[in-house]
Amino acid sequence: MERFGTVAIAGVGLIGGSIGLALRRKGLADRVIGLGRDASRLDEAKGLGAIDCGTTDPARAVAEAEVIVVCTPTDRIATDIKSLAAVAPEHVLITDAGSAKRRIVEAVEGDIRAREVFVGAHPLAGSERRGAVAARADLLDGRVCALTPTGRTPADRIEAARRFWTGLGCRIVVLDPDDHDAALARTSHLPHVVAAALASSVPEHCLELAAGAYRDGTRVVASDADLWVAIFRENAVHLLESVAEFEAALGRFRDAIASDDPETLRSLWVTARERRRSFEDGPPA
Repeated sequence: MERFGTVAIAGVGLIGGSIGLALRRKGLADRVIGLGRDASRLDEAKGLGAIDCGTTDPARAVAEAEVIVVCTPTDRIATDIKSLAAVAPEHVLITDAGSAKRRIVEAVEGDIRAREVFVGAHPLAGSERRGAVAARADLLDGRVCALTPTGRTPADRIEAARRFWTGLGCRIVVLDPDDHDAALARTSHLPHVVAAALASSVPEHCLELAAGAYRDGTRVVASDADLWVAIFRENAVHLLESVAEFEAALGRFRDAIASDDPETLRSLWVTARERRRSFEDGPPA
């Protein structure tokens, strides 16, 4: 596999830590440098094997970087990309792991230097757990990574991003940033809203009788609140659309229950089961 020299990871949490572990375990980088605000967390990531060394100094972190991966909170990513691009080597690739892309890409493309080296990305992998302690070297294996270039993205940077994420084990999908956000609002951001609503709608005195359905339906609510508040705000327009679609679907169940209509209930359930089965079967080979 292609080696990438020095790779700098800004934000060595679950995703950044997993990228670091994969790079080091697969021998894809000569050196992995972690960049963060908290030296103790960087020391933890080093102890876990996610990075070779860590620093809180951005210029030092990226001085020799061939690739920079920005895994900071979604509402900070664009600012971090622009500041890192200003001090990085001329031919660096900067990519990211943000869950909402349009606003990030638009902000970065407003900066001449940053847009020359940036390719938006979103590896669709994660967990309700957080921090480098939850990172896994195989987290990205077989997962989709969406690349979201525009007509202003240099072709050589797109190809470099494709090679980088493929090397980590990802399956690449390329699409427009806004199309990405519209899809993720429905497949990821809405389910987190629904999980939170479900968790809080069950009275505490009923929890003794809660079991698998409640556990599975609310699992993602264990995630970091600030992280998800930022994502909801970044993708508010598409998320509101998806909430309205969900409310309509829930309303169809409500109306069928209220009218004691078993055929409609059965049809709604079977349709849902088939959609879930399509997801489990995965994309065609």
